Amino acid sequence: MDFGSQLLAGFATAATPVNLMWAFVGCALGTAIGVLPGLGPAVTVAMLLPITAQVEPTASMIFFAGIYYGAMYGGSTTSILLNTPGETGTMVTALEGFKMAKSGSAGAALATSAIGSFVAGTIATVLVTLFAPVLADYAVRLGPPEYFCLMLLAFTTVSAVLGQSTLRGLVSLFLGLAMGLVGIDQITGQARYTGGVAEFFDGVEVVLVAVGLFAVGECLYNALYEGRSTSEMNRLNRVHMTRAQWRRSWPAWLRGTALGFPFGTIPAGGTEIPTFLSYATERKLSAHKEEFGTTGAIEGVAGPEAANNAAVTATLVPLLTLGIPTSVTAAVLLSALQNYGINAGPQLFETNTGLVWALIASLYIGNLMLLVLNLPLVGLWVKLLKIPRAPLYAGILIFATVGVYGMRQSAFDLYLMLGLGLLGVVMRRLDFPTAPVIVGLILGPLAEAQLRNALSIGEGSFAVFVQRPLSLALLICVAAVLLMPRLLAWRRRA
Repeated sequence: MDFGSQLLAGFATAATPVNLMWAFVGCALGTAIGVLPGLGPAVTVAMLLPITAQVEPTASMIFFAGIYYGAMYGGSTTSILLNTPGETGTMVTALEGFKMAKSGSAGAALATSAIGSFVAGTIATVLVTLFAPVLADYAVRLGPPEYFCLMLLAFTTVSAVLGQSTLRGLVSLFLGLAMGLVGIDQITGQARYTGGVAEFFDGVEVVLVAVGLFAVGECLYNALYEGRSTSEMNRLNRVHMTRAQWRRSWPAWLRGTALGFPFGTIPAGGTEIPTFLSYATERKLSAHKEEFGTTGAIEGVAGPEAANNAAVTATLVPLLTLGIPTSVTAAVLLSALQNYGINAGPQLFETNTGLVWALIASLYIGNLMLLVLNLPLVGLWVKLLKIPRAPLYAGILIFATVGVYGMRQSAFDLYLMLGLGLLGVVMRRLDFPTAPVIVGLILGPLAEAQLRNALSIGEGSFAVFVQRPLSLALLICVAAVLLMPRLLAWRRRA
């Protein structure tokens, strides 16, 4: 059976009433899960794994996939409206999306998020359909030196772009890296920097830090500086995008997709690296730089959201063709396949052709479902902004508290969240960007492991990073990010 016939057969399977019902339930549930900080698609899919004993494989995998990319759609809603990221992949969306909401453009931000997610998800699904085996084969050629240099590039790019100065960005980054070192050493198994606190043995939860710095910090800042804060939450211009916003959004969608898809195929930090890199790219290329960090730039929402959804879709490439999960949720999906006695890998396209192509076809259907679900709700979501600020921020604190406590049922996490909220207030007053903290926390442990593995390959020599062409090229990019702005400034002064 040729490629076209297999895809048509997949659509025939995915479009049956039962499978359409599972896809819709998965998308709707995933959207709701994305709104709630702390729960996440991985935990949700893990909790629902017992249904694999009752539901046939194709239907359950369509259901789980719907939850996965539905959560990526839903996570942007609270990021934009309440500065409370529902998922780690939507933290960057909060940077410009929340400022757009405060300046009266919440509807446009939600619209570009939903449409950008649809565009990126559809393009990424087409690429999965066409190039899955080729891309996965190329991705496995990358070694620890390349992964470490890739993360180093993410560190420097984010630190140099966010905030008023590179130095402040780097300080925030190193604060996040320090948090990432807390817990059990991945290689030796020794506890470090825990201070004897048992809750720190598992490390510091990323969602907890994000909620503390973004949501709790925002609430406390407004409570402490209510008379001096100029933010306006109740003004709304329009629900949909203007023609100018469409023109500014579509190139960002395409660039975000181009950045997100390759990262989804490699185990290099999930959706965090491409979303931050996309934000950095849009900030550099935008003709409206004055809007970034002030009234909110629509490119800063469109690009990262597209990168996020393209990366999520691309995780199916190594999962289906190599049996390698590149995210926590993909690992849970792999265990769901194993529950059915199905082994993901190169033989999967031959032994379970119907399941694979039905799953790919369901991605097209699911993306359309999510667009239909999310666009009509834009007008409903923006009504959240008409709530007076005092009860709104009280509700955000309750929402954040329930979400964080629900992760580990630990009172210690609540105290830590409050402490991080106070840290967020201090950083905001001193003009230190908070996003590099999240980047350092997420990628720090991964970068450390890859660095130690690379040095093991090089027998303790750092020359291993310049002996491999790709890692050397990435190091040159890192040097360019750090030095080029200073060289250009020096040239202008000269």
